[in-house]
Amino acid sequence: MTDTRVDVLVWGALNPSLMANLEQHYRIHNRAEITDVASWGREHGYKISAVVTSGVLGTEIEVLERLPNLKVVCSFGVGYDAIDVAYLGDRGIALSNTPDVLNNAVAETAMALMLCLTRRISEAERFVRAGQWPTGKFPLGRQLTAKTCGIVGLGKIGKTIARRAAAFDMNIAYYRRGQAYPGVDYTHYDDLKALARAADYLVVIVPGGADTQHLIDASVLQALGAEGYLVNVARGSVVDEQALVAALQAGQIAGAALDVFENEPHVPQALMTMDNVVLAPHIGSGTQETRQAMADLVFANLRQFFEDGTLITPVQ
Repeated sequence: MTDTRVDVLVWGALNPSLMANLEQHYRIHNRAEITDVASWGREHGYKISAVVTSGVLGTEIEVLERLPNLKVVCSFGVGYDAIDVAYLGDRGIALSNTPDVLNNAVAETAMALMLCLTRRISEAERFVRAGQWPTGKFPLGRQLTAKTCGIVGLGKIGKTIARRAAAFDMNIAYYRRGQAYPGVDYTHYDDLKALARAADYLVVIVPGGADTQHLIDASVLQALGAEGYLVNVARGSVVDEQALVAALQAGQIAGAALDVFENEPHVPQALMTMDNVVLAPHIGSGTQETRQAMADLVFANLRQFFEDGTLITPVQ
């Protein structure tokens, strides 16, 4: 019997349930197993109609060039800065991502990082584990109540973070170039440094890519000031990591909580040694519920595309 399943190139290790669905319904090729791209491309490239990847894994033009019949790329994750959108557009290749289903998880991570940072939770746990409690008191932290949460990027996730921060009785402000969002009551700043000066906590949740490369630079950190904290749940590229290390070492800001890094999974050693820095391994959407919803949406996008040529969540 002839195998009529669509050939799909999977870019790397993805959610197990997604992989199980893909393997059941499609003929799978694994990018990680391709050692000779040119040879593989000559033998198999013409078969591939779809690519499944993630916002972290992205794609490689060298491989895509060898897929003449590629029609769609379905990405696991909301961010797609690791994917060359312009290239796909030039070739007429459709692209989908997984927005909305991870809003709550990322917002929870942002709040967890803020609480961990300001109440010094990680530092306090190290204090207890080291047996220091019987011989001394742990230093005081700070509370979120009545502080200003400045959000850089008030998109869907940003708005979700804002609602949770407001529940902690924080004042909410946000940065957006140009005009304020209509119907949004939070304080608007069209000057990023002005927002940083006003904020006690500067929470970064903008997309990655060239437009936001090092958006949080030395001047923004200086404006945030010695009493201000930085929280990054966006992309590592958005923060100038060297400038951040310098600002922390000089005491220009009070501390930082980081879920993403410029060269992850590699983290600057200088950050490892600072008690006023909270580090997490890119766990923003890392809940079982969210990852399952993301996996289901990737599969649903792929299935719908080959049924009627449309995507549930297309990247425009």
